[in-house]
Amino acid sequence: MRILTVNHNDAGQRLDKFLSKAVKGLPMSLMYKFIRTKKIKRNRARTEPSVMLCEGDEIQLFIKDEFFASPEEDTGALSRIRPKIEAVYEDENILLVHKRPGVLVHEDDEAQDNTLIMHIKAYLAQKGEYDPTSEQSFAPALCNRIDRNTGGIVIAAKNAEALRVMNQKIRDDEVRKFYYCIVHGELPRREDTLRAYLRKDSLHNQVEVTDTPLHGSKDIITKYRVIASRGGNSLLEVELVTGRTHQIRAHLSHIGHPLLGDGKYGINRADAQAGYKYQALYARKLIFNFKDDDGALGYLKGREVVLPDDAVWFYDDFFTRDIPSDPSYKVQPRREQKDGRVVSTKTSTHSKSYPSTKGAGCSHTRSGKQGHNSSSAPRGNGRGRRGRP
Repeated sequence: MRILTVNHNDAGQRLDKFLSKAVKGLPMSLMYKFIRTKKIKRNRARTEPSVMLCEGDEIQLFIKDEFFASPEEDTGALSRIRPKIEAVYEDENILLVHKRPGVLVHEDDEAQDNTLIMHIKAYLAQKGEYDPTSEQSFAPALCNRIDRNTGGIVIAAKNAEALRVMNQKIRDDEVRKFYYCIVHGELPRREDTLRAYLRKDSLHNQVEVTDTPLHGSKDIITKYRVIASRGGNSLLEVELVTGRTHQIRAHLSHIGHPLLGDGKYGINRADAQAGYKYQALYARKLIFNFKDDDGALGYLKGREVVLPDDAVWFYDDFFTRDIPSDPSYKVQPRREQKDGRVVSTKTSTHSKSYPSTKGAGCSHTRSGKQGHNSSSAPRGNGRGRRGRP
């Protein structure tokens, strides 16, 4: 028999969630069977998978030792890594860091240690704020994520309570997120609220945006404000009201104004030649618009965290350098077809048609503001395959 004592970071979660992290070698099916047959108990009494744990609870496990033999995180790596962290705000519960473009937020097959979350763990471990050997089910975690080639502010939670509260605040739309970006073309309104529907294609790590709902799609809301227009391009401040995958990139492409450098939802050959090899998008500002000041993070209510303009790599460039504009980005009249698809009544002589993709509403052209119903694009060049906006 083994006994696991619930600590502060373990408390407040379901028993089955705790066990899935604390006993990684135990299959879920066996875990539920062992709880049902009383081989797993809480405080020496029969329990249920859904019971919420309290600090000090004891979990008795009458199971074989082999279930506890699972690969553990290489704690030595946390001492070997020299953390590269740009903290823009920090307290005892959360850490807000400035992620540079090109940095992965989580590990993949190619990068295990050189990720933002590993550098955050190393940073906290070396400060004495995180000891992986004393934790059973918690590790510092990110509350939001952005694409590899998008820079900006990322929120990390230092403890389990902060993680639960911040994640709930984000789900309840109590954290406002603002971005800077450069798009092709000049938008017809100085500011607007865009509404559409987004469906994710996980296989190809891309999304499609439509004006009407499709099976599996979710509604999206994107607000923008034009800061300046210059040389046929526009610098925008965008508020991400709903935080869907690639939302800003796909939504602006959908209305005919893809981001400079975006090879997934635009054609970026000319942009790359001008130095824009990945999307000109930056998560610049967060506002903690909490409804009340209760709870572990209530002190953040009304707080605003913002990066200076010169921290955004393309901001000064927009005003000081002539960035070539692609003449194919022109707003065209549109008409509705009987099946609900939206197509242009005419196309520009410079328009470039994308190959159709699985599930797309129609072919995607760069000929108009809303000259199509779907913003699903070809697989592109592999840039920015992870993250959210």
